[in-house]
Amino acid sequence: MKRFGATLFSIGAIALVLAGCQGKKTSQVGTEAQPVKITAVGSTALQPLVEQAGEAYQKNNTDVNITVQGGGSGTGLTQISSGNVTLGNSDIFAEEKDGIDAKKLVDHKVAVVAIAPVVNEKLGVKSLTSAQLLSIFNGKTTNWKEVGGPDEKITVVNRAQGSGTRQTFENLGLKTNKVVASQEQDSSGTVQKIVRQTPGAISYLAFPYIKDGLKAVALDNVQPTEKNVTTNTWKIWSYEHMYSKGNPNYQTAKFIRYIQSESVQKTLVPKLGYIPMTKMTVERHADGQIQDI
Repeated sequence: MKRFGATLFSIGAIALVLAGCQGKKTSQVGTEAQPVKITAVGSTALQPLVEQAGEAYQKNNTDVNITVQGGGSGTGLTQISSGNVTLGNSDIFAEEKDGIDAKKLVDHKVAVVAIAPVVNEKLGVKSLTSAQLLSIFNGKTTNWKEVGGPDEKITVVNRAQGSGTRQTFENLGLKTNKVVASQEQDSSGTVQKIVRQTPGAISYLAFPYIKDGLKAVALDNVQPTEKNVTTNTWKIWSYEHMYSKGNPNYQTAKFIRYIQSESVQKTLVPKLGYIPMTKMTVERHADGQIQDI
């Protein structure tokens, strides 16, 4: 009986061990590692690049889930400062945004974007002086015939407050933020559609959004071209920043390095209308100063 009892005890112990092992296997399956989430929010001018780079990156990095949203540079800087997102996308330096402690953010520049005034392609206006552009946006000039165009009412389309594209255009193109009250749009894509559909419309867009149906307007006989941007001959341009709060984690840093990599800078960046950092012969500082590289 003693021998039989010992045998039963051994079988029971083995059963408990096996049950425990089975439980561990089930637990491991149930807690399988989830993809690391990277959320990038902000500039709609930068959005196409981050979206397409994110899609390409995830094909070879299935352990990462990248979500990209717009909302404007102001939103991107506010959200990253609050720690609500992984990356804050911006067309402006954090130092240029009121209420943002730039010292707590780390700047990752991924490209250069140029901005130009745009009109409906059928309007026929190809060039303006800086004075004429200012007169249009401050509401003093209201008909295109006043600046050599057709007898057509001017419809000014602005970006919303908080837009990095708007701030860059006002600072470097108009040199003032005192503009006429007009319709304001939250995204570059919406501005693109409105100008394309409105004969007398004028607005401003980053180069990647200037497509069929739109005409980029020259200023003071300077054409809005990539070559002129690289030398600061065309002065309405900015860096595309991806800000992290402090140093980014490993997976986020890896994604940023991917966008900054030679392969992306030579292919996707120019394909989408951005300018690779390596093509610039000058650099702009947060205080607006320009320096030769």
